[in-house]
Order: sequence, then C-alpha cells, then structure tokens
Amino acid sequence: MNPSTLLARVIVRQIIEAGVTDVVVSPGSRNAPLSMAFHQASVKGLINLHIRIDERTAAFFALGIAKASGRPVPIVCTSGTAVANYHPAVLEASHTNIPLLVLTADRPASLRKTGANQTTEQARIFGKAVRYFADVSGSVYPMELPFNSLQSGPVHLNIQFEEPLVGDKSDNWLNDLTIAAPKVFDRKTPGTFYTKSTRGVLAIGHDRGGLSAEAVKEFAEKLGWPVIAEDPLTFENSVSHASVFLTSKTIADDLAPDTVVVIGRTTLSRSINAFIKMARKQIVIDPRMATVDTDRMADQKFTQLPVVEVQPADMEYADKWKKYSLRASKLVSDISTWSEQLVAREIAAGVPTGTSLFISSSRPIRDLEGFAAARTGVETFANRGLAGIDGNISTALGIASQRKETIAVLGDLGFLHDLTGLIHKEKFNLKIFVINNDGGGIFSTLSQRGVDGFEDVFGTPHGLDPAAIAQSMGISAKTIASQKELITELSAPVQGISVVVVNVPNREANADFLKGIYNSVSSM
Repeated sequence: MNPSTLLARVIVRQIIEAGVTDVVVSPGSRNAPLSMAFHQASVKGLINLHIRIDERTAAFFALGIAKASGRPVPIVCTSGTAVANYHPAVLEASHTNIPLLVLTADRPASLRKTGANQTTEQARIFGKAVRYFADVSGSVYPMELPFNSLQSGPVHLNIQFEEPLVGDKSDNWLNDLTIAAPKVFDRKTPGTFYTKSTRGVLAIGHDRGGLSAEAVKEFAEKLGWPVIAEDPLTFENSVSHASVFLTSKTIADDLAPDTVVVIGRTTLSRSINAFIKMARKQIVIDPRMATVDTDRMADQKFTQLPVVEVQPADMEYADKWKKYSLRASKLVSDISTWSEQLVAREIAAGVPTGTSLFISSSRPIRDLEGFAAARTGVETFANRGLAGIDGNISTALGIASQRKETIAVLGDLGFLHDLTGLIHKEKFNLKIFVINNDGGGIFSTLSQRGVDGFEDVFGTPHGLDPAAIAQSMGISAKTIASQKELITELSAPVQGISVVVVNVPNREANADFLKGIYNSVSSM
C-alpha cells in the first residue's frame, strides 16, 4: 500500500465515521487518492459524492449543503490555482461560522519553491479565515482537532501526496465503520439580560448570527418587545415593512427606543441601522463575536442567547408599532405598478408553504425585507456573511440538494456571475427567479447615482438574455413581465432545475419609484 493511498483512506474513513454525508470533489491529478477513496465510499452508499469541475462553484455548492444540513461538508481539489478558487466561499463560511472542511492536495513540501509544476505556497493560504490549519504528510493523521474546530467555522487541511497516487482496488478499508457525531465542547452557561426598560425593540439580522430560528422565536416571545426582522418570512410576529416606514424621520422619532437588542448583524437597510443608533442602550447577541467579530461594539454583548429578565412591555409603545405597520401594509398592498417592489411583495406572499427560499444579495434581499408581509411556513437562506453576489446559483443548488422544493431569487448580475453552477445537471428541484433590470440596479439607489461614468463602472448593462443563456445550457427557462405570470409561476410545482427571468423596468425608473414610496411614507 503506497503512503498517499493509505493517508487518503485514513482521512476519509474518519470523515465518514464522524457522520459526514456529503462531499464535493473537483477533478485533478494530485487529489486522486482522496477522490478515489471518496468514490469507493460512495459506491458502498456511505457518502453522497458530488462532482464540480469549477472549484469556485464547488465550494459554494458545499456551502449550500452545509447551510441546509447543518453538517460539515468536505471539499476536495488538486494543487495550484484550484485552491485559490475556494477562497470566496471560505470567506463566506468564515463570516457565518459554517463548517466547511477544505481538503487541498499538494505536492511534497520538498518541491515547494523549486519550480515544480503546479506547486505554490498553499500552507495557510486562507489566513485567519479558517479556525484550524494543518500541513499534513505521512500516512496517518488524526482528525479530532479539525472536527472540533469545525464547530465554529471552516477548517483547512493541506495534504501532501507523493507519487504513486493510485493504489489498489480493495475497499476492505471501509469495513467495520462506527458512525457517530464528534463530541461537542461544553459551552459556557448563558448569561442573563436584565433591564428595566419597557420601551425596547428586538432587531434580528437575516442570518441570526447562526442561531436557530426556533431559539430566536422563543427568546423574542420571552422578551415581549416589538420585533424588526430582516427576514420577515421567518418571523411571522415581526413588524412588517419596518425598513420602509422608518425612512420617515417623524415616525422614527415617534418610535425612538430606549433599548435595542440586536441578534446577528443588521446589514440591509440604512433606515434600520439609523433607528438602532437612536437607542440609549444597545445589546448585541452574536456567536461571531467569539470568532470574526471580536471588536464589535455594544453596551452589553452575548455570544449566545441569554436568560431574559425584563419588565412588562409598554403596550402603548407596542400599539404605535402596529399602527405604523398597518398603514405601511396598506401602502405596499396598493402598489400596482409593475416594479421590483411589487415582484418582491408577490414572491413573499406566493412562495408555497414548506418551500425553501434562497435570496441573493444586493436589491432582491432588500426588497423582500421591505415589501414582504410577515409570515411563516418558508425556510429562508442567504449568503450574508460577506454579502457577495458570487456563488449564488451554486449555493442555492447545494440547498436544493437537501430539500424537496427550493426557490431562489437572484439579480441578473448575480445569475451571470455564477453560470458555471448550471453545468452539472443533478436531479434537484430548484426554480431560479432572475430579477432582470439589465445591470447593477442597487447602485441607482446609492450615492453613486448620476456620477460621471455611472453606466460604465456601476450600472454595467449587459444586454444579454438570461433565459436564452440558460436554455443553451440545457436548462428549462422562460421570461415573464407581468404580475399574473409571476403568480402563476410561484404556484406551479418546482420540478427539476428551471429559470424564470422576470423582466422589470429599467434601473433608473425603479430607483425613482422606490424613492416615491419612501416620500409617501411621511404622509401615512
């Protein structure tokens, strides 16, 4: 038995025994020992093997699997530039504490800096983005430390494989497995949040800092304060359209809180963040303050949900929130102009109960925050760690691999950015809605609007037909441009992978329409 084959089998066996169910492999020569070991395990039904030729999309696909399953997902690649293509997803995993197990194949350390083919400095290439790193050689490697480190984010093992890279065909090494989840370190006892304030607000960031929706709902119920949620589709008791009506300074002043508790990060709306800053006291609850957000500022900080000891809430204050939310709900329900805001409203209402929903960064997630009526019955996902538009198709596909039916809402640039995610035709049920405004629509709502060269460096019109592109890749696709068509598509079963391009008015018209909505809030 050659050392490389033995090392790969030792590592793969431990991964399977740790309860890992999925692995994503990108083809290459130097990672052959791992690839063949995982293939043998998949043939015996011990692990689900997914192949992605593009390492960047492979890593985001694995990220989606990890988000949906809650389990670590190994990603396997060859040496050289392949490793660097993992970096965007590793960063996203780092900023969301997702357990991505990065297994990069390498040549022996003796070949580094010698001009050897496809050889670079892969050791610590991901820097502080991983919770644990090891440069592995030899024929044995214990996985206890990597498994424990995965509890708080991604881990990188750079594995040196010497030739020969191909071993025997025996699969006896997969006999007598004992599958059990790794032991979890004991956590500290939760702290206590005590306050006499009766004029408080709970603000929940879209990813909740990785805390479960059920736990956050229980915390919110005990707290008893008005809830602002960036994800109103998860928190049915949250205040609908808060990011819209808080654009009014008059309303924000009327609702000014004494205390705000923030769970996770609030990164979508300037109106919400400005409102939070009005509070006399700010409390933050986010596990990432123990990993990537160690310097975050707050009057009181918790890395897990604390025990709640509060006074009964001011009912008059709570009634004010309900009043403004009802007025905003009428304003939103009266929108009849075909627009991105109407599209967001209809998607939020029309996603069938029991469906998983992935929402891309930029305008789609902000429009859903503002124009969705609070509801339940939808499981939502988004890449909010670093809020990039890269890897969105692949992340959605990874989620779809773990769910019966999934819908994704992407902007046109986010869709074009990750087209290689559509290369592999696995049997998932995913319908991708592409909000097409021919470019970077969010910039028309920001301070860059109207500057010299705006269309060239911010607007970036592409003039492409996303539906035709999808069809050229063998994906079922169509284009719609009306509310009736949108409602029909939302109610149709999600079968296989399909793309629905939603053509909306141009970016400047959308920005003006959104501004008009905000202006009308002051007269509610």
